[in-house]
Amino acid sequence: MPRVYIIPSNIMNAFATGRSKKHAAVAATQGILDVLSDDELKGVIAHEVSHIRNNDILIQSVAATIAGVIGYIAMMARWGAIFGGFGGRDRKGGSGLELLVLAILTPILATIIRLAISRSREYLADESGAKLLHSGLGLASALEKLEKGVQHMPLRPTSATETTAHMMIVSPFSAKGIVTMFSTHPSVDERTKRLRSMHF
Repeated sequence: MPRVYIIPSNIMNAFATGRSKKHAAVAATQGILDVLSDDELKGVIAHEVSHIRNNDILIQSVAATIAGVIGYIAMMARWGAIFGGFGGRDRKGGSGLELLVLAILTPILATIIRLAISRSREYLADESGAKLLHSGLGLASALEKLEKGVQHMPLRPTSATETTAHMMIVSPFSAKGIVTMFSTHPSVDERTKRLRSMHF
């Protein structure tokens, strides 16, 4: 049984956290408790419990750590290429420029991979939560309400909220167009479509 917390905030969201199944917690905001029906709230909690059961917190933490390490190595490579480190000035064929391009592209690719992992784990938690309740309708309805809540009251991106956004059941930021490629969550339309197509 994970510990349960209520966050005194009108922003509508929920998340799971903890270093292991034995040290896990599920938190929901007061806003989500005020707006969602019982079935919708059950769907949200089942989704968050599924994150714990599927070890998603550990998987996403490892992915974020690897992406961070790649980012630091790439930063060192950029400075090395700019100032002629790693023997860049002695080599022929513009290897310094190649290193610089690689150092710029590598962290971008690492971030895209990390976000893709985050999106895939959201789909898996949706599916696992629906199986737990033998219905995906409550969660589908909840996701639609939560998306409207985010559009009405999105969080202002800060370093803290951007780092923890992947933990939330829906992205706390309003994103459209190409920006969604760099979102931690798949689109709510696609998630609800999958949930409503499930049969138990």
